[in-house]
Amino acid sequence: MFGADKGSVASTDDRMNGKELKIGIVQARFNAGVTDALTQACKAELVALGVAEKDIEHLTVPGALEVPVALQALAEKNSYDALVAIGCIIRGETYHFELVANESSAGVTRISLDYQLPIANAILTTEDMAQAVARQIDKGRDAARVAIEMANLLEGM
Repeated sequence: MFGADKGSVASTDDRMNGKELKIGIVQARFNAGVTDALTQACKAELVALGVAEKDIEHLTVPGALEVPVALQALAEKNSYDALVAIGCIIRGETYHFELVANESSAGVTRISLDYQLPIANAILTTEDMAQAVARQIDKGRDAARVAIEMANLLEGM
């Protein structure tokens, strides 16, 4: 029966334990009202799940395109269990939205795969500011949960 051998796979509750984890957050300052709210929600959820405040490092960069290089710098330190990418890209009237959204996402994914390090991608891509504001708290919390769960999952492998 599926799930009968509880000793072989950590339970979801175990995977949501942030104690002993060190998390790095890279926040884009562009659309700061939204990215500040994302970051605050993420940090609050990390702490609520057991991550010590001293074990959360927070860096800021100008925009979403700069997030991957800062993530890479943190990954190269080899002292984090997971990272979080935070940003907000809102569609405008030009192709720039697609370029920034695609390239920042590809960079985040590449760093995660290259360093075998979980990165929760909380770079919002929305049609307008109202959509971004509506998602900022939940997405910040979700990013914290993803970072903790994936750090624990990979640690247990």
